[in-house]
Amino acid sequence: MHGKPWFESTLSLFDFSALTTNNDEVSIYLQKVLKNAVRLNSEFLSQWNGFKIETQLEFPLDWGLGSSSTLIYLIAEWAEVNPLLLYFKTEDGSGYDVACAFADGPVEYINSPEEVSYTEIDFSPKFKEQLHFVHLGVKKDSRQGIKEYVKAVKNKNTLVKTITRITEDIKAVSNLDDFCRLLEEHEEAIASHTGFKKVKENLFPDFQGSVKSLGAWGGDFVLAASKLNPEDVKGYFTSKGYSTVLSYKEMVL
Repeated sequence: MHGKPWFESTLSLFDFSALTTNNDEVSIYLQKVLKNAVRLNSEFLSQWNGFKIETQLEFPLDWGLGSSSTLIYLIAEWAEVNPLLLYFKTEDGSGYDVACAFADGPVEYINSPEEVSYTEIDFSPKFKEQLHFVHLGVKKDSRQGIKEYVKAVKNKNTLVKTITRITEDIKAVSNLDDFCRLLEEHEEAIASHTGFKKVKENLFPDFQGSVKSLGAWGGDFVLAASKLNPEDVKGYFTSKGYSTVLSYKEMVL
């Protein structure tokens, strides 16, 4: 972080096992991704005797923000394989964050038994200055979050229909009040089908606005929407001990 290496490893080209490493867990994950890339393209790396790869993270490591999915996308590009195929061979999630990694803007992502697809959409609400991203200071493991969700979710088909309908409504929303109502409806749907506690109820019950979990439930960032002016929103979360409050403009491409 801040210009200093957070992970370094030397891998064997035979089986991608770590010859040297400063993080065994990350090395094992990287080995898994590279092995799956070779399974999708047997020519990948076949002409190489050795190489040096360097990647740079453009935000603090504990922010999350799909860093592992971005890594999968970059390796897929390098191996000349489909990023989503590589993801599904490696992970158990929906794949939406991989689609975000190679998208140029907002996307609507569908993962169903019938199809896996994404469509770029136009989403730039008039009230975007009233939207804020707050870092909770907890790096939630997305893979663990997926396991917790799969174990907890009930009536999945009903939940999928509800979330799909909310998504369509959000795409068409034109004012902050309706947007906040839909965020709260989304939080209620997830909570009622999993038993997970809503983040506003748990951490910010007196906030004048709506708060929605992002990514793995209960970790990384939340989206806060409020009619309060931005300085008052930032002051509220800072007073609660959450000093990283980013505007929509700062966060969204």
